[in-house]
Amino acid sequence: MMDFLIPVLRTSVSFILLLFVTFSIGKHIGSHKNYYSFALSVVIGSFIANMGFDTALSFKEMTVAFLTLVILFYLFNSISSRSRSLRKWLSGRPTVLIEKGKLLEENMKKVKFSIDDLNQHLREKNVFNIYEVEFALLEVDGELSILKKKPYQSLTKQDLHIPHSNENLPVELVMDGKVIDKNVDDKYNREWIESEFRKRNLKIEEVYYAVINSNGSLFVDKYKDHLQSPVDVE
Repeated sequence: MMDFLIPVLRTSVSFILLLFVTFSIGKHIGSHKNYYSFALSVVIGSFIANMGFDTALSFKEMTVAFLTLVILFYLFNSISSRSRSLRKWLSGRPTVLIEKGKLLEENMKKVKFSIDDLNQHLREKNVFNIYEVEFALLEVDGELSILKKKPYQSLTKQDLHIPHSNENLPVELVMDGKVIDKNVDDKYNREWIESEFRKRNLKIEEVYYAVINSNGSLFVDKYKDHLQSPVDVE
């Protein structure tokens, strides 16, 4: 019985530790925006696997080593946020591959980046003609950031002199047939919600999802959509 119980307990504690670490520093290690966050995510996975399944290793010592690693990462992260020179050393810097429309061959050799690699990354950015690119930088996480030449840049509202209007975050009012009380305020109160639903001949319990969009309009989705042949594809 103990042979069965010990792995269960080790795995449970390891999982709880992983959740704690994820909630604490998950945004830093999950994005893989620099070298050490990527390395840490790999090492954490290895630690958790060994802590949960390898009963030949001391769980106490593994836990101490695991927590030490996390604390060191947190300390380095805190220090690097205050030191630009340390941040460059830990996080690395982007590499310029195209400057003023010219390919920088030496920089491409340094990062082992071929023309085929560059073209693939450009296509992923919906750029099929390299002469459209003014600047291209290879970021630390391997993503390519590009700035197109002015004739090939997309138009903006400012270019068309369209008046700018402020937009707000969407406000979810109803989910699964229930009003989300924390989002109800003086403007979007329960009476206002019921009034809007009455205009649509709906009751709150008939609504699957209702949200005030960023432009201020109300979007309502019912449980019963009455679609003749809904697409059944995930």
